[in-house]
Amino acid sequence: MVYTFKNHKKAELLKNHLFLGGTSPNGGTIDVANRYIEQNGKPWIGVMAEYHFVRDSKDNWYKELCKIRAGGITVVATYLFWIYHEEIEGEFDFTGDRDVRSFILDAQRAGLDVVIRIGPWAHGECRNGGFPDWLLDKPYPLRENNPQYLEKTRIWYEKIYEQVKGLFFKDGGNIVGIQLENELTDKAEHLLTLKRMAKEIGLDAPIYTVTGWNSKFGAKIPVDEVLPVFGAYPEAPWTAHTKPLPLSPHYVFSGIRNDSAIGEDLISEEKDDGWRLPYDLYPFATCELGGGMQVTHHRRPFIKPMDIYALSLVKLGSGNNLIGYYMYHGGINKIGKLSTLNESKATGYPNDYTILSYDFQSPISEYGETREHYRLLNMLHMFVNDFGDILAPMEKVSPVAKPTFDDLHSLRYAMRTDGTSGFVFVNHYQRLAKLDDIDDVVIQAGDVTFPKINVRGDVSFIMPFNMPLPDGTLECAAAQLLCKSGDTYFFAEIENISPSYKFADGKEFTPEAGFNSAFSHNGAQFVTLSAEQAKYARKLSDEVYVGDRCDLYMCGDKICSVQDGDFSYMKWNGSGFDAYCKKQDFKQASVVFEPTDEPFVPPYEEELHIGGKRGLTWKKITVDGDGGFIEIPYKCDAAQIYADGELIADEFYYGAAWRVPAKLLFGHECYLVMSEMRDDFYKEF
Repeated sequence: MVYTFKNHKKAELLKNHLFLGGTSPNGGTIDVANRYIEQNGKPWIGVMAEYHFVRDSKDNWYKELCKIRAGGITVVATYLFWIYHEEIEGEFDFTGDRDVRSFILDAQRAGLDVVIRIGPWAHGECRNGGFPDWLLDKPYPLRENNPQYLEKTRIWYEKIYEQVKGLFFKDGGNIVGIQLENELTDKAEHLLTLKRMAKEIGLDAPIYTVTGWNSKFGAKIPVDEVLPVFGAYPEAPWTAHTKPLPLSPHYVFSGIRNDSAIGEDLISEEKDDGWRLPYDLYPFATCELGGGMQVTHHRRPFIKPMDIYALSLVKLGSGNNLIGYYMYHGGINKIGKLSTLNESKATGYPNDYTILSYDFQSPISEYGETREHYRLLNMLHMFVNDFGDILAPMEKVSPVAKPTFDDLHSLRYAMRTDGTSGFVFVNHYQRLAKLDDIDDVVIQAGDVTFPKINVRGDVSFIMPFNMPLPDGTLECAAAQLLCKSGDTYFFAEIENISPSYKFADGKEFTPEAGFNSAFSHNGAQFVTLSAEQAKYARKLSDEVYVGDRCDLYMCGDKICSVQDGDFSYMKWNGSGFDAYCKKQDFKQASVVFEPTDEPFVPPYEEELHIGGKRGLTWKKITVDGDGGFIEIPYKCDAAQIYADGELIADEFYYGAAWRVPAKLLFGHECYLVMSEMRDDFYKEF
């Protein structure tokens, strides 16, 4: 069957219509047009990852930021949770793991720009949404323009500025954006006040963002002053009930930016007063594409790698021109001087989250392990990093027959094009459902007809057409474009589809995917990695590497592997791959679990008895070293690990193996306590 598209319509390009943008001392520029962001005068698609510095150890920041950069990320976003820095009124703390300045400098050293999310209210599953308890006790309303609240907010902003002074883009630094507040849907005048206050204080960045979603019509924002950013999650664990949700619409190509399900636990439906967010004034930008999903006590989704990869690919094919993940790197909440710092029903919020764990099932775990969606997403990120200037100006074009999210039989596809060349996006994946295999698919993009393919299994991919080359044109490829090194183009084999390339001069190539697949034509080389090899391909310091089932990253000028022990990799030398092997000392710790009676009353026992008193099972944990990870054999409601009487790890069981670094346990007297499971939560295992 032939699959075609609607006619392409050139969209109007607006520039200099927003009070955004900036210049660095070296002449670099950042500007916001209505269709894309520009960097140094060129269209640009940033890839932004959320990683909360206060939810990790300062000793880990640089290494973890290097892993983030190796995943194709170009911008790191981070919250400043007010309660973490002023838990007691008047006592500010920006030291140790709360040292935001050191984090930003580590990000710069790792090659990352930064967006700081300064609140004052943040959410982020933090206690009180990040507000200190003492602020809630004040006798005046919060999150609006009253002088007393603004006075406290000004002090908070001033304290932030003291820490980050001199690190802004205008100073030659790497802070390129500031998010004001979060999920504030109907107070444009307050958001404008916050922006003006921030700039007066010196918190001055090229881009100011606000979250653009609300229940229905888009948040009310100061229209010319900020960039609204959006999100999309594979599940909604904040939903009050414990029943399965309808199939997600986020796996079908659509121009809809506003996901009204985000924040529905806190944002109520509002009456239609005629407000409509003027989407055409802004590029489609995201800050909360689900990099995973945090579990609540009553809803515990199990996130699969394709849940994340397919969602991001669909949004890119739908016109997303700033890719932002929440979360990309998991974290661990601190315990404050006065209380725990997690969101809970006890603090007046609708959900109970774990006290410590904020793993989020993210591409990089709370302990720095990489997951499969880290690898899959990197394929998109390499593509965007090397070809974003071409893709960003391209408009989304819908298919002639557009399937709905509950249609499990039709091909899901879209196109982005400038009218001549472009990219075809195909998504054959729906979370919690199986799509029918579709054979004999012939996609026709303008005057280009792709070869017949079979779309089978869980696959999502991008194919180029009419791509300019040094001495000709690649008419189309049945393979996914990854990155470029000089005049060598790297592609990935698409699962269940044989790679093929057709050029405008009529020449065709059908290489076998692998390290020896290179061929030359039209002044360029083409390398097609196998689907498995492509997951471990990395673009590091402008060089192309492929790990041997290991995730490579560059720390300083040293090639490292996320995985412990010896590792091997291939490196492109311009005409072929060279093999390398690196040795590193490693001894995996072993563990013994011994049943035991209750050794003490757990200090945070309430987490084990959410929803009512539950039976507890205790085990003593002994490890013989600090190398590697220990897998905790448990199937329960909630679990906690105590070391020398201190809570060091916790988890709500959701079906995945619980892995904890041996170094957390080694040399300590450790106990695991587990509460009995009941059928009182949504689960997918």
